[in-house]
Amino acid sequence: MIRLGALLPAAALLLVSACGQDAAPTADQAAPGSATPESTASAPATTTPATPPSDVMAAAQAYVDAVARKDLDGLVNAFHPDGRIVDVSRTIAGHDAIRSWARNEVIGGILQVVDIVERRPDGQKLLVRWAPAGSTGWLAHYDFTSRGDRISVAELQYA
Repeated sequence: MIRLGALLPAAALLLVSACGQDAAPTADQAAPGSATPESTASAPATTTPATPPSDVMAAAQAYVDAVARKDLDGLVNAFHPDGRIVDVSRTIAGHDAIRSWARNEVIGGILQVVDIVERRPDGQKLLVRWAPAGSTGWLAHYDFTSRGDRISVAELQYA
């Protein structure tokens, strides 16, 4: 005969294990700057080219270079004062908001341009590998629209 007291610890362990499996956000629920269990898995080596494209437009390259240098001011100054970022479904507008967003979610990460997937007279859509600090990252599309030598809109979406 099985005693109820012997089953309770095993049942509690199963319940805790089952609840924990559904608690983590999936990649499509988190912003590109947020680590998820799916996003921290290693990606195949083929996702990052040996040589990134050399013809990234100047405004987008300023953003990429600022991330590489961990240069918050450089990243902010890559945008027009009225520039905006659409980070999946959030809109971040103006230098002050961009500075706060970049300080909290971008600076310290690694951004690599994989390919240019679209060219337009006013911008480019890049395939990038974005890895927030402490993460191995994931692929994303960064679509930059520029006015002159600065970014007017940057749309960041999962690839």
